[in-house]
Amino acid sequence: MSHLQPVPSGPEGEPEGAGAPELGTLLRSSARGDQAAFARLYDATAPRVYGLVLRVVRDPAQAEEVTQEAYVEIWRTAARFDPDRGSPLSWLLTIAHRKAVDRVRSAEASSRRETTYHQQDPVHATPHDSTAEQAETSMEARRVRDALGQLTEVQREAIGLAYFGGYTHTQVAAMLDLPVGTAKTRIRDGLIRLRDHLGVGGAGR
Repeated sequence: MSHLQPVPSGPEGEPEGAGAPELGTLLRSSARGDQAAFARLYDATAPRVYGLVLRVVRDPAQAEEVTQEAYVEIWRTAARFDPDRGSPLSWLLTIAHRKAVDRVRSAEASSRRETTYHQQDPVHATPHDSTAEQAETSMEARRVRDALGQLTEVQREAIGLAYFGGYTHTQVAAMLDLPVGTAKTRIRDGLIRLRDHLGVGGAGR
């Protein structure tokens, strides 16, 4: 599919201010359940992850959902990162790219099925809400949305800016007129509650 973008790699793929060694350390700490390390990890990588996902799915709303799903998987599987097989950022982007491609393929498959169905039986064809595959694909997105609904308004606002807006902790603090430490605390607390509602356990704990 021509609209699918390759996963960036190489030195130019590392975010400014966070090199591969630091990201690798943050991943290892995240694998041990360190929420502060995970917050620093996404603070350094969220803009790149969201940007890649957006280029693939071509829809901001879906890109937000896929980005959230990708970070949930990163948090859950951080212990699987192997530095001998690639850089930390490439590993993160690979996860995000795979989820974005899955979302695109699911949408295209659904569109083809609906088109075929209407062509085969245009008289009796009726719109269908979803298929089993669509339901399975969107299940995680619904779970994430439900979990976000359980957060406090201030936590949801801070996480929304950091994850979906791709802003750094400093930028989130400025936008919410908060001290940086307070913004970080809201984001971390929101992540912990989000993790609890999703039933995600820290890998390797």
